[in-house]
Amino acid sequence: MDDVKAFIDAAQAFFSALASVAWVPLTLAVMLHVTRLALRVRAWQNILRASLPSSRVPYWTVFGAYVAGVGVNSILPARGGDVVKVYLARHRLRDSSYPTLASTLIVETIFDFVVASALFLYALTLGILPGVPDLPHGLAFDWSFVVAHPRLSAFLACVLIGAAIVLVGWASQRVAEFKQNLARGFLILGDRRAFLTQVVSWQAGSWLARAISVYFFLRAFHVDGGFQTVIAVLVVQGISTVLPFTPGGAGTQQAVLVYALRGTAAASAVLAFSVGMQLVTVVVNVVLGFGAVALMLRTLHIRRQLFAARDDLAAAESSPPRSRSAERV
Repeated sequence: MDDVKAFIDAAQAFFSALASVAWVPLTLAVMLHVTRLALRVRAWQNILRASLPSSRVPYWTVFGAYVAGVGVNSILPARGGDVVKVYLARHRLRDSSYPTLASTLIVETIFDFVVASALFLYALTLGILPGVPDLPHGLAFDWSFVVAHPRLSAFLACVLIGAAIVLVGWASQRVAEFKQNLARGFLILGDRRAFLTQVVSWQAGSWLARAISVYFFLRAFHVDGGFQTVIAVLVVQGISTVLPFTPGGAGTQQAVLVYALRGTAAASAVLAFSVGMQLVTVVVNVVLGFGAVALMLRTLHIRRQLFAARDDLAAAESSPPRSRSAERV
């Protein structure tokens, strides 16, 4: 596939340029990446606090669950790490439920969606990205298939949305508390001031840390770190995670960045930067994530935890509603 070839070419360019990496900017980039994660954790903690007012929601519990999910997402496709986030939080936070925790993750992405959409439109107006008719040419399969077959993609999207609606309806009838638990995750949206000050403010800080981190990654690999270049990288990172067919969008990022940063630096330099940034962030995410899993679960068997989470969710959906006291027992 094109995305695999793009990643292999980028890896070769990275190892060729490894000796010339500027280590001070690279260190600053990593520190800012960790700062970004810490800020996002604070936003999720505040969402969880609003959803679970009678429960204690410690920061480090939320941090562990969040970075564990980020670490798993770095090495597994299809965002399997989100399941790990919910699973760990469910077993550490009193009175929590899978529907509630899942809906808090939706709330956590609202501001990201707005910012990413604005950046994408801005990038299109500047010509940083190809127009829609040109997207299928030269880009990875993940997006080229969708754009090249819009009717089929729209049909499949409708099928998925319909299936989700049917699933929600089935669950709401089968489990009396499902709707109530699902709605709890959106409680913070009912208080606009709280949402802006306790969620959006922290996430805005995380976006700023992310942008500055990208700037230092560019400097580390000797690519011009101008404003438009940073915007292009942020947009490409967003695109590569919308359809996560590969871990961390590997291949997709490299394919799109070569186009987005054309004229800014040589293709070999862009590829070295892209794969270098991705490898470094993956290593950091995996170290933090698996360290959190080891501390919270006393095991590193991620697949076992994914299957356990799936079985727990299935059991929760099929079992009759229980009282709160019964759940705590």
